[in-house]
Amino acid sequence: MNRIEMLLDYFLGPLVLVAVLILGLIGLNLLLARLQKDHPERAIQRQVTMLCTTLAAIFFLVILLPINEVLRGQILSLLGILLSATIALSATTFLGNALAGILLRSVRNFRTGDFIYIGDHFGRVSGRGLFHIEIQTEDRDLMTLPNLFVTNNPVKVTRESGTIISAEVSLGYDVPHSQVEALLLQAATDAGLDDPFVYILKLGDFSVLYRTNGLLSDVKQLLSARSRLNAAILDSIHRAGVEIVSPNFMNTRDVSGQTFTSQPLFNKVPPLESKEPEEIIFDKAEQAATLEEQKACVVELENQLEVLTDVLPKASEEEKSRINETITKLQHKQEQLENKISVDGKTLGEEVN
Repeated sequence: MNRIEMLLDYFLGPLVLVAVLILGLIGLNLLLARLQKDHPERAIQRQVTMLCTTLAAIFFLVILLPINEVLRGQILSLLGILLSATIALSATTFLGNALAGILLRSVRNFRTGDFIYIGDHFGRVSGRGLFHIEIQTEDRDLMTLPNLFVTNNPVKVTRESGTIISAEVSLGYDVPHSQVEALLLQAATDAGLDDPFVYILKLGDFSVLYRTNGLLSDVKQLLSARSRLNAAILDSIHRAGVEIVSPNFMNTRDVSGQTFTSQPLFNKVPPLESKEPEEIIFDKAEQAATLEEQKACVVELENQLEVLTDVLPKASEEEKSRINETITKLQHKQEQLENKISVDGKTLGEEVN
């Protein structure tokens, strides 16, 4: 009985200490999760904080264990060696992704909501973390790419100010290129593109390859714009009676004296009301981008309020009345934005979890 009591007395303190540290780590994790629930983009800070706190708790536990100094020093040395070996072995993955994440944050070549091409992958950025980025693909699915992969591959970012949309079509040598260029320019204009231009890419054995280009100002409509351009090219060429046929079709069938163009529809069926494809495909990325824009707007409002508050005591009575009215409006707008950020942040955070 005495031996059991001695063992309990010896191990009770360390067990209580271990339990307290574990409960403390769990509590800290829950607290950080609650504080950052409305700010899912801050997950990187939470991960780093928990990692550093866990390492500190392990070393703190070793120091407080009721063991002799020699054994404590050996354990601390072993932990140091293990930590160094872990960092060395995972430098190409764990540490590499972390350093790549810091590099991407410093370079700032893209942000949440941007359309990006990384190698063979295309999508819209819906989240960024210490070790990876998340993009929403054309299928509305979410794809996670390690930061190390992003830094080791060329990244093409679609500029927010606009991007060039293009489409290619092959036509026969019997059609003058000046006529084709006029039709393609008209098609690009009908598709809603600015500053259209046409390239003659290739003089093939049986046809000429043309490329129609135009500037798309609203990059959020990237996928729809490509489809509209292709449709406009078909409509423009068919209205002019120009035939679109492939070399295989021309070589395998006798089509002399025949043309193959679609017949115009005189009784068009009114289109059904529906959302743009981008609204459905890139919903999460759009929400994340909007959230960042709203937060930037709140910061700007705070700066304006701070300036007006500093100017207010030095202003005349008439100016004070006008400044106070402006401050009230800005505070109301700030409150509305903060409420909207809170709601959108919770929604985005729930989807991420």
